[in-house]
Amino acid sequence: MLNSLVFALRLPYPSRSFYLLPALLGLATVGLAGCDRPATTTIPQDYLLYVGTNVAGAQDSTIFLYRVNAATGAFTRLSAQLGGAQPTYLTIAPSRRFLYAVSETLTFNGAPGGGVSTFAVDPRTGALKLLAQQPSGGGAPCYIALDHTGKNALVANYAGGNVSLLPVAADGRLGPPTTDQHTGTGPHKNQDRSHAHCLLPDPANQFAFAVNLGTDQVVGYRLDAAAGRLARLPAPAFVAKPGAGPRHLTFHPNGHTAYLINELNSTLTTLAYDAATGHFRELQTVSALPTGYAGENACADVHVSPNGLFLYASNRGHNSIAVFAIDSSSGTLVPIQDVDCQGKTPRNFTLDAGGRLLLVANQNSGNIVSFRVDPLTGLLTPTGQSAAVPSPMFLGVVEDFRK
Repeated sequence: MLNSLVFALRLPYPSRSFYLLPALLGLATVGLAGCDRPATTTIPQDYLLYVGTNVAGAQDSTIFLYRVNAATGAFTRLSAQLGGAQPTYLTIAPSRRFLYAVSETLTFNGAPGGGVSTFAVDPRTGALKLLAQQPSGGGAPCYIALDHTGKNALVANYAGGNVSLLPVAADGRLGPPTTDQHTGTGPHKNQDRSHAHCLLPDPANQFAFAVNLGTDQVVGYRLDAAAGRLARLPAPAFVAKPGAGPRHLTFHPNGHTAYLINELNSTLTTLAYDAATGHFRELQTVSALPTGYAGENACADVHVSPNGLFLYASNRGHNSIAVFAIDSSSGTLVPIQDVDCQGKTPRNFTLDAGGRLLLVANQNSGNIVSFRVDPLTGLLTPTGQSAAVPSPMFLGVVEDFRK
């Protein structure tokens, strides 16, 4: 196990010292037990990057499109499209023909609540054209995903404290939302009521999970993608520690391990996933912050590397990306690095499909930046490349559309 092979030797690093992990050379070929590796494919040199934004008070904020050079991490702006009020979170259809953006508002087109906009994607350039809009079913939607068939959009409404399913028509437009209301509170001052923060399908597309910051719960649903229905499970899929404030959930490529990032107490929880019942069991909870840090912080985003060997988490306040090695047998986490995010308030980040670059949206400093990822050690190195973007909130990478 990796834990038994971690050496206490520390080496200097610009933001914090990190553990030297010789065993990672072995992990690079093993990964988590049961994780099937995809066949070798040609990795594109360039990627397209969609950036969702949130300009306070603006009737229309912009969705920007950039080209990212995977070799250098450089950004080139290609286009900008008005995305409606506060297009903070985006997702793109598997066909790449449509992009969906939430409007994280309390009023949408004159009615209470937020909205979701459908955009057609130009197959030659990646540019966007607004097709249609729908209410999201609740106030301040902050997350959207598609189920793995692409037939249903799943939305978490933060202020509404509920989740919605919107069916996707053949022309990409969304139907009216079907909603499920959550209730409850928690001990933290930010847990005065339900705050749904994430809704996503499991790897088999049999269940969907809503992460609720306000109630310290992960709420599970049976997902019927063909019928466009969510049926809530009778008991929570997981209950976090009181006051943890769970925010986002992500699955490991092996399908039976997941990771929950907790905003309010700045921790990460490793979970064993039972795909038959749709429930989770806690394996470990670790801090997302370096030892000794006592300042304010709120965790935001979490992702597993495409090769399944490393996990990354963003810290708002400490303004860093925390890097963890994933134990090859248990799936638990070992901290190996903390890197300054080169800005303020890293709301969201993503990795390219090849796992070569990690891209960060620094909301309060108005910039997006890139880091090079070492594929053997998982460690991050700033590329020195950045682009100015007003209040960047979300980064979505797809393969370059150029033929």
